[in-house]
Amino acid sequence: MKGSINEATPEDWDALRKKHPAMIKSYEDMVAEEQQLGDGGDMVNHPAHYLYGKVECIEAIQESMSPEAFFGYCKGNCIKYLWRYERKGKPLEDLLKAQWYLERLIGSYEGRREGE
Repeated sequence: MKGSINEATPEDWDALRKKHPAMIKSYEDMVAEEQQLGDGGDMVNHPAHYLYGKVECIEAIQESMSPEAFFGYCKGNCIKYLWRYERKGKPLEDLLKAQWYLERLIGSYEGRREGE
């Protein structure tokens, strides 16, 4: 590997995967695994890699934060997906993810407003 992570070649990354197999799962393996899971492979609404046992990551994140912090988290993710949707190669998927976070933000905000 060269002096900077930006200079790493595909061969460098393959060597790292071989050296630390439990630490890294190849992108191709993750995509294949999610495609085999059916509903669990929905990359927008329920990505399989965000589910651990019976708890979905977004639920754990929400429970760990104040309502205001969670609003900011959702807003930040909306901005993130809108910011990069033209740059990653899956523009529709990123736009749908931004929409998902916006809907989650709206729902959380409406739920809080009704409880006031």
